[in-house]
Amino acid sequence: MNRDLFFSSVNQQYETPQWLFDKLNSVFFFKRDLAADSSNAKCKRYFSIHEGTDSLITSWDFIGWQWLNPPYGRELYEWVEKCANEAKEGNNICLLIPARTDTKYQHELIFKHARLVCFVRGRLKFGNSKNSAPFPSQIVLFTNGEIMLNQIDVLNSVGECVTVIR
Repeated sequence: MNRDLFFSSVNQQYETPQWLFDKLNSVFFFKRDLAADSSNAKCKRYFSIHEGTDSLITSWDFIGWQWLNPPYGRELYEWVEKCANEAKEGNNICLLIPARTDTKYQHELIFKHARLVCFVRGRLKFGNSKNSAPFPSQIVLFTNGEIMLNQIDVLNSVGECVTVIR
C-alpha cells in the first residue's frame, strides 16, 4: 500500500467536481460557498481564509442553502461541529466530506445533528484530477428546515440517502 498517498497531509483541499455541484445546485440553489478562494469558488458569494474571511470564526447567517466542501485535514471535526451549531441557528448547510463512519465527528456530530446523509456512489474525481479520490464521500445536510422531495431525488441519483433518526 502506498501510505504516502493515503496518509499525506500535503494537500487537504479537494475542489468540488463541477458536475456534482451543478446537479445539487439545480435543487438547492446555493447562496454561498463557505470554504473557497477566487480560483475554486462555486458560488458568487464565498468565504475565503486566503481573502480575509475565516468561516470557522464567522457567522454563517444567510437565507437559503449554503455549500461547504472544507479542507479535509485535522480540523475537519471543527468544520462539522460548525455546521451542527450553525444549523441550530437556522442555517441550511450542504456538506461534502469523506465518508469515514468510524470517526468521532461522524458519531458525535453527524449522526446526532444532521438531518440526512447521502453516501456517494463510487469515488469522486476532485478538481482536474485524473484519478479518483482514495476515499469514499458523503453529502451531509444540516438544517432545521424542510428537505424537499426534489432535493432528496437528486441526492438519491448520486448515492444512497439515509435519514438521521434522533
